[in-house]
Amino acid sequence: MKTFDIIVIGSGAGLMVIEAALASGMSCAIIEKSKFGGTCLTKGCIPSKMLVYPADLVRESERADRVGIGFSKPIVDWDKISKRMWNQINYSTKMEQGLKQVKNLQVYKGIAEFTGKKTLRIKYDDNSFSEEIQSDLIIIATGAESFIPPIKDIENTGYVTSETFFGDKFPEKPWSSLIIVGGGAIGAEFAHIFSAFGTRVTIIEMKPRILSAEEEEISSVVTTEFENNGISVLTNNKVIASGRKGNSKTLTVEDTLTGERRLIEADEIFIASGVRSNTDTLKINNTDVQIDERGWIITNEYLETSQKGIYAIGDINGKYQFRHKANYEAEILIENLFYHGEKRKALYNAVPWAIFTWPQVAHVGMTEAEAKKSGKKYWVGKNYYSQIAGGIALGINRDSSDNGFVKIIVGENDTILGVHIVGPQASILLQPFVYLMNANHKCERKRMNEGNKLVYPPLGSFTPINDSMVIHPSLNELTAWVIDNIDWDK
Repeated sequence: MKTFDIIVIGSGAGLMVIEAALASGMSCAIIEKSKFGGTCLTKGCIPSKMLVYPADLVRESERADRVGIGFSKPIVDWDKISKRMWNQINYSTKMEQGLKQVKNLQVYKGIAEFTGKKTLRIKYDDNSFSEEIQSDLIIIATGAESFIPPIKDIENTGYVTSETFFGDKFPEKPWSSLIIVGGGAIGAEFAHIFSAFGTRVTIIEMKPRILSAEEEEISSVVTTEFENNGISVLTNNKVIASGRKGNSKTLTVEDTLTGERRLIEADEIFIASGVRSNTDTLKINNTDVQIDERGWIITNEYLETSQKGIYAIGDINGKYQFRHKANYEAEILIENLFYHGEKRKALYNAVPWAIFTWPQVAHVGMTEAEAKKSGKKYWVGKNYYSQIAGGIALGINRDSSDNGFVKIIVGENDTILGVHIVGPQASILLQPFVYLMNANHKCERKRMNEGNKLVYPPLGSFTPINDSMVIHPSLNELTAWVIDNIDWDK
């Protein structure tokens, strides 16, 4: 049985931990069941943005006449768009080849299965198994997988998920029609993408509104814009069954308020109903690692599981499923495992995110409903794009259907409880508030100076930037990561 100083399962944020472990001289093993680079690089936020930006340009051109610019109908070169996207995804192959050349690193390609508390084996594609391997330090960073709701005959009918879309079910050209099951972030982004490329899109959502994690008025703005762009939004609708009708796929949906049923046809069905845990494939029951009722691994503030020596970061611990959150956790783990200073806690008071749909949505902190439920005193402020010169320059006025806004929720002592934005460049406009929400940590983070005395970062330092999650993938990373490029030797 091979023994390693550290075993990491998953090559997304887990790669950050491997790099730090290698730099510390440890013998390492990494296990990946799919493409290297994790969900974000190979089947998530990065390739989807290669489709979002062209879709944004289509929508921009359609509204350019309101500022005095006219365009002919955009020509969508799907082959070129696709090639750019696949070039990004295929960086995974170079990554895998590079990792296989690294000294002190053993790369395993297959599904990790626990055979004991600290032992694993790898199941290969041909159903054979590797020898057992072991370590006293194991990092679980396996992400999550698409949740498929119990729809009658759905496996026979066939469908697409974000995993298969960025795989063998990627279309040769945009579908003529598409049904999206789920009105969350993934559903909203793909609705924007394909509707901009000329696909007739229908969204089916069980809840009373799409983007249910967002402020109700933000959900309303997005719904209105979707409908203005030809997207049919069916809320309070449950999918009952699926089937085929000629060359089309069908879904039978039931209105949960009236009980009325209808049949919807489309070229393809895209299921975007959220994600589920993959701890079942890990055979986690062979360890003492505790999971919650939904299968997510339970971790404490130091990302430790209930079993000593096993940690979990990213989607698999069920605490916000974003790559920048996984990166944040990886950085904390690296600091705690490989640098012998004061242990750092993972804090989730200011987890930002953006939904790259049309219009763009961004969110950090509490919603107003959450603030009210908390019992805290709070106050709300709003500012619309039409109320500022920059918004007017974009052609937005008070009566524009896309007249988005910033909503801020503040508590006592002028603390920021939450900020919510819908409109152009929402992801960029949000990020400064994230830094401000973390500015109070300046007195909690200390380091040793040259005289071996504990010092605290002063006001105006870049510490809040380093302590904050930066929305990924967004242009905010350009300004935030410049801190990493400071040349301290000069």
